Amino acid sequence: MLKTAIVGATGYTGCELVKILSRHSQVELTSLTAVLEKPQRFNQLFPQYVHVDLICGNLNIEEVAQNCDLVFLALPHTVSLEIASQFLKLGKKVIDLSADYRLPAEIYEKWYKTKHSHPELLKKAVYGLPELYKEKIKEAELIANPGCYPTSVILALAPLFKQGMVKNNSLIIDSKTGVSGAGRKADINLHFSEVIANIKAYKVNSHQHIPEIEQELSKLANERIDIVFTPHLIPVDRGILSTIYLSLNKEISQKEIFNLYKDFYSQSPFVKILKNFLPQTKDVIFSNYCQLGMKMVKEKIIVISAIDNLVKGAAGQAVQNMNIMCGFEETEGLM
Repeated sequence: MLKTAIVGATGYTGCELVKILSRHSQVELTSLTAVLEKPQRFNQLFPQYVHVDLICGNLNIEEVAQNCDLVFLALPHTVSLEIASQFLKLGKKVIDLSADYRLPAEIYEKWYKTKHSHPELLKKAVYGLPELYKEKIKEAELIANPGCYPTSVILALAPLFKQGMVKNNSLIIDSKTGVSGAGRKADINLHFSEVIANIKAYKVNSHQHIPEIEQELSKLANERIDIVFTPHLIPVDRGILSTIYLSLNKEISQKEIFNLYKDFYSQSPFVKILKNFLPQTKDVIFSNYCQLGMKMVKEKIIVISAIDNLVKGAAGQAVQNMNIMCGFEETEGLM
């Protein structure tokens, strides 16, 4: 059994990790930590996790490391920098769900306004999108788990960029997400009265996930890719729907596009290509699936992607990465 620990277990993503790992046949949860006034059993903090009676208390890295093989860091951005480093020094594998090891140091510092204290570890970090980097993930000690918006967008566009079919500077991304995407925190903008019966754009073309999306699309295209990205907050608790508009540099039929995507993701168990209808969030929430649909409109294509931001966009993808790293079935413990 693989012994695992979760640091940041009481956030939305941390709780999702607890749910998935507690039913995983190859995993033993040995430690749950979070910032708490006093240690408590996890099922007292969250009664719905009735069988998870581990004590959840404040983090002591040495104590956690003594009884685990792999650590999930479900922490806010900038908090994982030092913690990941210390666990790696103690010989533990780390899956970091923050942005701290996804980007080159200078780009990270520009977007997250924090000095990157361990740029040497960036060479070790593998961007944990299994559909693109499975072979590298198998050998990794440090996984930079992708952001939720980038997961929905990169999976939607990878086949087209890999084939060099996209006209540059033609990419417009419209994404909508539920409130849980902001994390479990007190914020007036996330209060029920502010969110209900309302849809709003935010961080228009200034969201911190922009460099992550551009980085991965540029790698696929072998050239610099710039995007226009507008995220929206909608009055649901979870789910992301991304609608992406772009122009192609060659004529192609609807059938050919469908077959291109089917072939590209033929070895990706959690990507489903839809033919006769389009993705919607209610078909993917609580699952690790990404649904993709495409529609040709004259010389343009519209690609639509749906994921659960807490599962394929965070905790589920982290477990998928763990499965690959540890030689388990890629789908083990996931729905």
